[in-house]
Amino acid sequence: MPKIETFDAVGFWKNAYAHQRGKLLKKVNVPEDQIIALVNKKYMEIPAALRYDIETSGISKKELQ
Repeated sequence: MPKIETFDAVGFWKNAYAHQRGKLLKKVNVPEDQIIALVNKKYMEIPAALRYDIETSGISKKELQ
């Protein structure tokens, strides 16, 4: 069974600026009004379902630079 590749979202979120966080949230199809509210929160304050979508989205850190 193949291993699911996950994105190190906790590490990215900790070291990213707001515009980089916003770019990540756009890639997982979060509405614009919610992005504004979420970019300044800590990663663990984001809803669990959204964290799961981010971690299993297959996004690479290079796409967000």
